[in-house]
Amino acid sequence: MTNINPQQDWWKSATIYQIYPKSFCDSGDKGTGDIRGIISKLDYLKQLGIDAIWLTPVYQSPMVDNGYDISDYYAINPQFGDMDDFDALLDQAHQRGIRIIMDIVVNHTSTAHQWFQSALGDKQSPYRDYYIWKDPVNGDVPNNWQSKFGGSAWALDSKTNQYYLHLFATEQADLNWENPQVRQEVKNIISFWAEKGVDGFRLDVINLISKQQDFPNDDVGDGRRFYTDGPRVHEYLQEISQAVFQKYGSVTVGEMSSTTLEHCQQYSSLDGKELSMVFNFHHLKVDYPQGEKWTKAPFDFIQLKQIFNHWQTGLSNNGWGALFWCNHDQPRIVSRLGDDQNYRVESAKMLAASLHMMQGTPYIYQGEELGMTNPGYQDITQYRDVESTNMYQIMVEQQGISHGEMMAILAQKSRDNSRAPMQWDSSAHAGFTQGTPWLEVASNYSHINAQAALADTNSVFYFYKQLIELRKQYPVITQGSFCDLLPLDTRCYVYVRETEAQQLLSISNYYAEPTQCQLPDEIELEKAECLLTNYPQQPMLQSGNIIELRPYETRIILIDK
Repeated sequence: MTNINPQQDWWKSATIYQIYPKSFCDSGDKGTGDIRGIISKLDYLKQLGIDAIWLTPVYQSPMVDNGYDISDYYAINPQFGDMDDFDALLDQAHQRGIRIIMDIVVNHTSTAHQWFQSALGDKQSPYRDYYIWKDPVNGDVPNNWQSKFGGSAWALDSKTNQYYLHLFATEQADLNWENPQVRQEVKNIISFWAEKGVDGFRLDVINLISKQQDFPNDDVGDGRRFYTDGPRVHEYLQEISQAVFQKYGSVTVGEMSSTTLEHCQQYSSLDGKELSMVFNFHHLKVDYPQGEKWTKAPFDFIQLKQIFNHWQTGLSNNGWGALFWCNHDQPRIVSRLGDDQNYRVESAKMLAASLHMMQGTPYIYQGEELGMTNPGYQDITQYRDVESTNMYQIMVEQQGISHGEMMAILAQKSRDNSRAPMQWDSSAHAGFTQGTPWLEVASNYSHINAQAALADTNSVFYFYKQLIELRKQYPVITQGSFCDLLPLDTRCYVYVRETEAQQLLSISNYYAEPTQCQLPDEIELEKAECLLTNYPQQPMLQSGNIIELRPYETRIILIDK
């Protein structure tokens, strides 16, 4: 086992790279990615300059929910390899100075897990109280809580005539964190991986682990207010942190579902009693008009800035956030907020710079550094995501939405947009596999791929590399205060990061038309140095602190006081 020298708070100036193993790289001809495929690309990631890999679940799983339904926390899914492969990944990554952060799911297990299998049908099982069981109410489900995947959050165990809680799929039974034995099991699991040398953990929907114990009906919603940021959640996280995370120096990032800033200030408090940092998703709902995901809609730019401002100012000096545009559940950002046809490179770079200069730890999702786009599938048979195929059936066959309209919605919103295989080169299937890929590669792989990007010094790849380096070079990026200078500007996002010694300006045009913005007089641009831009440099000023910006232009400007 090769360990990296510990450095307190290394993650504050770090950049983390998310790998969705199924779509990253196939070491053979299975058509699905694997751990050996990841190992083969470590030198590529080293060249990019990332500090750590967040690996989405590779545990034993029936894969009902892409590995977030774990049936054995101590085993590797044979689809991805075996424990020897994982140990080799850990060792090879550490030799290159790259840390490994594992995804862990402890709100629920797969119903195929031995604990649940023992509990099912047997009230006397020692594992029965590992899960949440309730008697029927008036011959029906215990309450009206809804699963996040649709339908009731309760499923019947016919042998005992009791229902178990599943906030997600029926095959994902919620663990009973009120049981101290469950909490000890969680400590044992995390300790097992930490002992192997795993550097940190991303905790899936971790703010749902504490449920209100009277399990009331929700007369105004789907039940989430009774289990989101629940009554004992901070107590539980402090217990796990003290026993495991602090002992091993693990970096931890909590995925927070439907959370609030106030709770996240506590989850990621700088005293380190709970977690290192938090994910929240509010900024990725700005193209959900009235909260509706399944519609084709432009994004609300002013709302996007308001959300960023709320979280940036709210976490400053209180906590720490994860910065991200993309993940395995979100469409490609250059297709979503940029222009993937006419200004793909420019808008991909702008969106990267606009995000990476904020306070927090940036996460890059595989292919984002290449400016990979949504694949633009033309037929429903090309989709594999169960959410997408279900919504197609509901909206076309039941709600009367036309096939063409629904295909346009899926092309914008489907989770498969990010799960299409990583584009490595211009060979068959983009070099992802020697077999038939489980999901079709985007048709533009012949010119959008890693090999082409590495050969082009002006590529999106090298722009991301520069952003990663800037974060390590300029403390103002990690330490500076945050202020949105033009919150009502309908085209430009302009914010300043500031310490006693320096100001760092991030200036971005979010649209395909040229525009201009006027900075406040107190910004002394005559002292400015442009650190990075996505266009050939031109004189910035026209007059009176007015800056002209080309389509999707971005500028990162340093001002020494």
